[in-house]
Amino acid sequence: MSTSALDAMPLGKVMPHFELEEVVAQKKVSSATLKEIFTKGIVVIFLCNHCPYVKHLLEGIVDMAEAFLPQGIGFVGISANDPADYPDDGPEGLREMAAAHEIPFPILFDETQEVARSFEATCTPDFFIFDASSRLAYHGRFDGSTHKNGMAVTGEDLKQALQAVLQGVPPRVSSLSLGCSIKWKRTPWIKR
Repeated sequence: MSTSALDAMPLGKVMPHFELEEVVAQKKVSSATLKEIFTKGIVVIFLCNHCPYVKHLLEGIVDMAEAFLPQGIGFVGISANDPADYPDDGPEGLREMAAAHEIPFPILFDETQEVARSFEATCTPDFFIFDASSRLAYHGRFDGSTHKNGMAVTGEDLKQALQAVLQGVPPRVSSLSLGCSIKWKRTPWIKR
């Protein structure tokens, strides 16, 4: 079932801190470390392995990262889906996805889903760009293409936003992301 992202995190908000396990190297990666390495900005992408919206855009996302990583923009993917219900979205499935697509940036697993909640992320894929001062400059879609509408994958919206961040100007407003809803863990009933 598709859903639109919520526009809940206001522009200008400082990037929430996170420290999560990277699924390939199986070591912790933190937002603080990423900020030290990538001084011009960071793209945080909520994604997963099973979502057809992510699969449709993944090659374009990899190409975009390869174009902007040398310019000092960092990329990181975070999967927060409950692997109990979606095993492909657990660390092993994410490792396979990273290898199969030669993803050039870390893929992190948000087991507790606390990081996704701190970003107020709601769907996959969902794109957040933080500028050189770690403030939210853009929250929106990659482009208008989906696996259902037949439009070409161009990355037009994200590319324009990244170019604006590199120039130190605000990106133009974009449409919100459309994708699969994040698969939240079920809350057990509390007996009273």
